[in-house]
Amino acid sequence: MTALAVSGCRICGGPVTEMLDLGRQPLSDAFPRPADVADEFFYRLALGRCADCTMVQLVEEVPRERMFHHDYPYRSSLSSVMRAHFTGTGRELLATKLTRPGAFCVELGCNDGVMLRTVAQAGVRHLGFEPSAGVAELARGQGVRVRTDFFEEKTAADVLATDGPADVVYAANTICHLPYLDSVLRGARLLLAPGGVLVFEDPYLGDILARTAFDQIYDEHFYYFTAHSVRAAAARFGLELVDVRRLPVHGGEVRYTLAHAGARTPSPAVADLLRQERELGVTGVPALRRFADAVARTRADLVALLRSLKEEGRTVAAYGATAKSATVTNYCGLGPDLIAYVCDTTPTKQGRLTPGAHIPVRPPEAFADPYPDYAVLFAWNHAEEIMAKETGFRAAGGRWIHYVPTVRVR
Repeated sequence: MTALAVSGCRICGGPVTEMLDLGRQPLSDAFPRPADVADEFFYRLALGRCADCTMVQLVEEVPRERMFHHDYPYRSSLSSVMRAHFTGTGRELLATKLTRPGAFCVELGCNDGVMLRTVAQAGVRHLGFEPSAGVAELARGQGVRVRTDFFEEKTAADVLATDGPADVVYAANTICHLPYLDSVLRGARLLLAPGGVLVFEDPYLGDILARTAFDQIYDEHFYYFTAHSVRAAAARFGLELVDVRRLPVHGGEVRYTLAHAGARTPSPAVADLLRQERELGVTGVPALRRFADAVARTRADLVALLRSLKEEGRTVAAYGATAKSATVTNYCGLGPDLIAYVCDTTPTKQGRLTPGAHIPVRPPEAFADPYPDYAVLFAWNHAEEIMAKETGFRAAGGRWIHYVPTVRVR
């Protein structure tokens, strides 16, 4: 099973121009055991832009079964910040969109059930789609009803036949993962009740460009949304962008709300974000070219810093074996020679190696045994949570290495 080259935009069929090549990359969430490194899957990670609908997307597609499988390691509930975010989201949906008797909520990519648990505890009908069987079982253990499958037009039709129309179809950090967005949107339109909404939140291209957050580009993130590109995609499938909300989580996201075309009056926030994007040139080619230049500078600066520290005899570790850190380590050529190990709270990653770069993954307790001189903050989107937890590192004289938006030591 190999990666598939994309000949045109997956949404509108328009020509896709390559804007950034991040080279040969492994699966970002596949942490091999030392004995299994010879079997790693690699593909070319490159970003392109559709000339017709402005959708920014990968130019090579990794088969979904390669990424989302039984042993998929990510757990949404392991972060206290994300637990609070999803609990709040569940409560908000219950208060605003799941109010009628018999209301029905469907979540795409429900992971370990952290959001749907709140809906389930309120006694509201629900269904989570989660193709990764391991985390799906965790969700079931939380009292969440889960279908171990991918959401698309066919499976949406199955749900409509058995459960009826949905008031809310929700997804967090999932829609951008799905190259077959055309089928997802057709499925959502089919499943949604006449007044229902598709609500999804994903990394925002505007924030990625502004922060030079090139590590947000990896195999699981196939699309990089803006209000312009989401509005254009929705319109092709009988849906309409009716609301947007900026979110601080995961380094900057936007929550998009789609409804059946003409069913709701769009919020003023939609026009405001569209205007901002035009003024900042977020959807244009020049902004992407500037981004590519900034990414190259970040790589040069980060590699130079780590090599300098090695020559000085300093010890360097990393914090957070995130999916996005695979882009950083492999694009920058960072291995155990420059970063001794990376600490992570996810039990299924511990004792394994980071994808491609093969840096050992250790539990958080190893961080203080003894503290390194420097630590690269791979999980920079959880910086506040990590800094509050690891005050002993700074007290011991340790210093954090940041690379978003630029390389600096603090």
